[in-house]
Amino acid sequence: MRHADRTVGAGSGRVGGVGGIGAGGRTGGGGWRDTAGRYALLPLRLFLGVTFVYAGIDKLTDSAFLADSGDGSVGALMRQVRDSSAVPWLVDQALKDPSGFGYAIAFGELAVGLGTLAGLLARLAAFGGALISLSLWLTISWQADPYYYGNDLAYLMAWLPLVLAGAPYLSLDVVLSKRRRRQGAQLFT
Repeated sequence: MRHADRTVGAGSGRVGGVGGIGAGGRTGGGGWRDTAGRYALLPLRLFLGVTFVYAGIDKLTDSAFLADSGDGSVGALMRQVRDSSAVPWLVDQALKDPSGFGYAIAFGELAVGLGTLAGLLARLAAFGGALISLSLWLTISWQADPYYYGNDLAYLMAWLPLVLAGAPYLSLDVVLSKRRRRQGAQLFT
């Protein structure tokens, strides 16, 4: 049965005729479904990358946010959510140096966003994004009721596919990997 062979990958380890994430070469038909499967995570990667770059720049250019206290400051925000947080000890750590915590979050978001957009150390960048989202969910968004009103949980879930898959296409990771393989092949031939 032709359809059955295509569905199970005809013993090639593929499911549904679409090559696995990160598969080196062309693995089949080359139709629009194969192309869509290969680039399925790209819109998510672009959205998260741009969003985190924007969030980092927004924080770094907002002097009120980076202040220890006052309206709109990270310090005031941390004091406001401390008692409703799932992890008050983490908020207490942030309150030891609110301005430093604000800069750490801003630069972390910027690094995660740029790494995600460039596809450089993509899994590590996605893991950093997931950690930032997790910490914001457990502190800032925790009191959202019902829980799905807190957008940081959705961001955490959005990072997980990129933690697992990395950036297998249109990324510096792929360029560097190919270069290492080429140099390794030259050494041992």
